[in-house]
Amino acid sequence: MKKRIVIASTNPVKLNAAKNAFHKLLPDATFEWKTKEVPSGVSNQPMSDAETRLGACNRVKAIRDICPDADYWVGIEGGVDFDDKGEMTAFAWVVIDDGKQLGKARSGSFYLPPGITDLVRKGRELGEADDIMFVKQNSKQKNGAIGLLTNNLIDRSGLYEHAVILAFVPFYNPQLYSEKNPTLPG
Repeated sequence: MKKRIVIASTNPVKLNAAKNAFHKLLPDATFEWKTKEVPSGVSNQPMSDAETRLGACNRVKAIRDICPDADYWVGIEGGVDFDDKGEMTAFAWVVIDDGKQLGKARSGSFYLPPGITDLVRKGRELGEADDIMFVKQNSKQKNGAIGLLTNNLIDRSGLYEHAVILAFVPFYNPQLYSEKNPTLPG
């Protein structure tokens, strides 16, 4: 069976994360991939969990309107947030839609070093701050902060791949995620 999947970004990291995950999720399928840049409707650097999740949702809504002929639409949005001590964490939200079901999941998160945090607080995007600190170019379309900080044990695509798989849980278990599921109490 052939599945048409549209990624709401042209960033190769996001495409690779989706490809790797979908090949695991649907191993018997063949895929037709399409990427399209769409606005997230949030800041270039989302600064909270809620803003990051909204950005992923907005990307899916936008891509469905532009590319209505797909089996799955995928939105991935990276963001940062602060803990109660003012330390900054980085993570991503993934939203998957098939027109009937919606799946959402957040990636793992990690703390950013103070130098990168300071640059982001001053208005730089995380990718730009990473490039400054590590003297790199366009790391957000390569290994990202997580790759730079873990010596590539985990790269940005790998971090996002798990969230794509987690966002697919409702598609594996639609009966459990239906609002009118008679098997659930209440």
